[in-house]
Amino acid sequence: MRTLKLSILYDVIRWEEKALYQAALKRGIEIKMIDVKDIEMDSEVTDGDRYGDIILQRTVSYYRSLHSTAYLEFLDKKVINSLKTSIITGNKFFTTLVLKKHGIPTPRTIVTVTERAALRAFDKLGGKAVLKPVIGSWGRLVALLENKIAAKAIIESRELMYPVYQIYYMQEFINRPPRDIRTFVIGDRVVAAIYRYQPEDDWRTNTSRGGKAVKCEITTELEEISLKAAKAVGGGVLGVDIMESENGYLVHEINNTTEFRNTVPVTGIDIPALIIEYLQSIPKR
Repeated sequence: MRTLKLSILYDVIRWEEKALYQAALKRGIEIKMIDVKDIEMDSEVTDGDRYGDIILQRTVSYYRSLHSTAYLEFLDKKVINSLKTSIITGNKFFTTLVLKKHGIPTPRTIVTVTERAALRAFDKLGGKAVLKPVIGSWGRLVALLENKIAAKAIIESRELMYPVYQIYYMQEFINRPPRDIRTFVIGDRVVAAIYRYQPEDDWRTNTSRGGKAVKCEITTELEEISLKAAKAVGGGVLGVDIMESENGYLVHEINNTTEFRNTVPVTGIDIPALIIEYLQSIPKR
């Protein structure tokens, strides 16, 4: 393996960032932790040597991540994941459109920008739907609209929020088991997968909200749909969220700065080490 100068860009140091840092040190890689909050993105500065060969983008904030990735690519640096991938996966509607364009099964989705049109969309989706913010994670502000009264109340409340929450991203309700699947794609490999079981008092499966992680075997079908989805959005290091429906697998989200704290212990897969190995395999610019 060649000598690699690596930077990890962050705004919050979580378990994942610590594990990635230690994995790099174990391999003798020169690694630097850079707080995105300390960066001055000066358009007159074109020297990106301080960032090394490759930057692993681990910034939690979508907007900080997006703008810092754009700046680093302006400096001709290799960023994982790329600006293209960050833009697509950071917006659920953009992700849906790309998945549909590439023939990857995904729930039927209707996006509207007014309260009246959102209620029409709810009816078209069969009178039961899931409303999500186009930007956001950890299941925040994701609402199950079980009837017209609930739909009216929740959509009306969104009208009082920031304009981004008035982009009504509504998906058909999928009759799935009380779980979904997250696969972890690194480059051209699906390295791990977990079931995320919803807690007793919630229909959402996010482990950040009490969902339980259980090892999931990677079948040929699961591997194929995960790799297709990852490739469609530009590839890199991604978490692909999949539901089991009556008609087969459906990809419903793709995560750009995916967490794996709960995955490593239940699968026994050293995801941080595999990410570092992948970065070592990437040619320098």
